[in-house]
Amino acid sequence: MEKSVQITLLIIVGVVVLTLILINSLGSSYKNTISVSGTATVKAMPDIVGVYFNVDTQGTTANEAGDKNSEIVRNLTDSLIVLGFEEDQIQTQSYNIYPDYNYQTGAIKGYKATHSLRVEIPANQSAKIGAVVAAGLDSGAGISYINFELSQENQNNYKAEAMKLAAQDATSKASGVAEGLGKKLGSLVSVSIDDYNYVPWLARDFAGVPAAEAKVAATNIVPSEQEISARVTAVFKIR
Repeated sequence: MEKSVQITLLIIVGVVVLTLILINSLGSSYKNTISVSGTATVKAMPDIVGVYFNVDTQGTTANEAGDKNSEIVRNLTDSLIVLGFEEDQIQTQSYNIYPDYNYQTGAIKGYKATHSLRVEIPANQSAKIGAVVAAGLDSGAGISYINFELSQENQNNYKAEAMKLAAQDATSKASGVAEGLGKKLGSLVSVSIDDYNYVPWLARDFAGVPAAEAKVAATNIVPSEQEISARVTAVFKIR
């Protein structure tokens, strides 16, 4: 047998042996264990209100559509600055200019410009929601929806709290199961985060709502307590 073939066989045998050792090691580490899931729900008070506008304009050229769009956005921004907002509280979410086709002939009949904007309002200034919506509509923008949201700092805080409580729930369940089996709870073998559900909460969707009705509805939106849930899975030794 050639030396190269012998070396190849030795490598294969070595890999197989190491794999078997690893499998045996993993299997033994999970002997006499229990796996439990812990869940928790915490109450969260949003600290941000996000007001989302859409600006849609048309023109015979891309420049014309874009210029019309920019004028509406500029008017909206100026109105919000008068209300006391800073420019960094008015954020572009997306912007696009594209051809508007005649789908019967395939010819370009003009251009459309779309601009999505988010206005951030501190929750403790929620009384401004109605004025912000009115400013946007009066400037020629459309109101899309309003969200209750958490700042990154609060997201981190609530996530840590929810995960801690979920882990405590898992430990409590594992202890109860072990006791029911006449065993004692041993050391933690592994833990995994199965879920942490935070997404901004929709306060109101304004799709298809007439401007006059939207202005009135916006004045009645007040941030309220919301829920955040978490789930973890933990594996414990029992003895």
